[in-house]
Amino acid sequence: MGSPLTLTIANCYMFFFERDIVKQIINGGGSYLRYIDDMFIIINWSERHLNKQIDQWNLFDLNIQLKAQAGSSIDFLDLSVENVNGHLLTKVYHKPSHEPYYLPFNSVHPMHMKKNIPFAMLLRAIRYCSTFKAFLNEREDLR
Repeated sequence: MGSPLTLTIANCYMFFFERDIVKQIINGGGSYLRYIDDMFIIINWSERHLNKQIDQWNLFDLNIQLKAQAGSSIDFLDLSVENVNGHLLTKVYHKPSHEPYYLPFNSVHPMHMKKNIPFAMLLRAIRYCSTFKAFLNEREDLR
């Protein structure tokens, strides 16, 4: 673990590190999001131009190296995002190593924790799925 201050310091450093990157993306008509050390960029650049920009950005600080994952669909944290004719469709992303096993009901955890797991999983499906079909598929996987 580390000091409770570590995350705050890292976020402050990344704020200064990413300032020029964000300006370039916003000026290029794109969108930029970051969660801790994961960046999500939506921009209409060629893959060649994007890779060239990333190579330049990687020169800002040799300790921070950015990697691109470009395409019409991408997995970001626990969200799967797909570009379909200019519309972003989202659904819950499950890692390949995901196993659908959770807290055993006969564990010694308090009952409210056991009952909250299905609720939290369903709430996640509601929040992440941009189409009703994706929600129904996720709900079916929860059974």
